[in-house]
Amino acid sequence: MYKKDLEKVKQLDPMQFKVTQQDATEPPFKNEFWDNKAEGIYVDIVSGEPLFASNHKYDSGTGWPSFYQPIDENLIVKKQDRKLFRVRTEVRSKHGDSHLGHVFNDGPNPTGLRYCINSASLRFIPKSEMKNEGYEELLTLLESSSHE
Repeated sequence: MYKKDLEKVKQLDPMQFKVTQQDATEPPFKNEFWDNKAEGIYVDIVSGEPLFASNHKYDSGTGWPSFYQPIDENLIVKKQDRKLFRVRTEVRSKHGDSHLGHVFNDGPNPTGLRYCINSASLRFIPKSEMKNEGYEELLTLLESSSHE
């Protein structure tokens, strides 16, 4: 159902391309979703895979969108990253193979995790547009608890 869309890759702006295809990191506090509080879901900008929900988002103070859990662990791939002279856990989308960011063990309850994600790897779909965009089955996820 979800796959890397090469046409979408060609349409990415330079920052989106650097982040998703070359494993870059966008600047903190100068990205689209770090302070977004609207209800909805965040999907992979290349494949459309549903990755994170607004009710799992929190303000980590880092300047990047942070979530304590993904919508579906099966759509997230975790890889060891040793690029900055320390070991981190990189997070990628399963089908799009987009670099999303990293996951850390310093997040809030209930998981204790902080998925620190680049806005440039995401497309936000507001709750009001989820049905039209084909994500109707995830509307119940947003009703299960309040966000932020």
